[in-house]
Amino acid sequence: MSKVIFISQPMGGRSDDEINAERRRVIELARQQFGDVDALETFFSDFGPAAKPLDYLARSIEFLAKADVAIFAPGWQDARGCRIEHQCAEDYGIPVMEV
Repeated sequence: MSKVIFISQPMGGRSDDEINAERRRVIELARQQFGDVDALETFFSDFGPAAKPLDYLARSIEFLAKADVAIFAPGWQDARGCRIEHQCAEDYGIPVMEV
């Protein structure tokens, strides 16, 4: 059975290509650690220009609730959304992995 992973990564000031490349690296690390994984799609591109950061965070937390493990990419400590996701994972018993 595959492990469902949630990836938390800083996105501010980064290009879509940079974000997606890091996601692929994190997914590969997760495969090395857990074998078969199913990565939740947490790179949201369907919000309009009026979206607020909390819109993204709210959806992220909704996805986090479905995860078997939350994986935090480098620099997560410096991104407020990632810090909140980390706190939620810890407080609600979702195992955390930092890369």
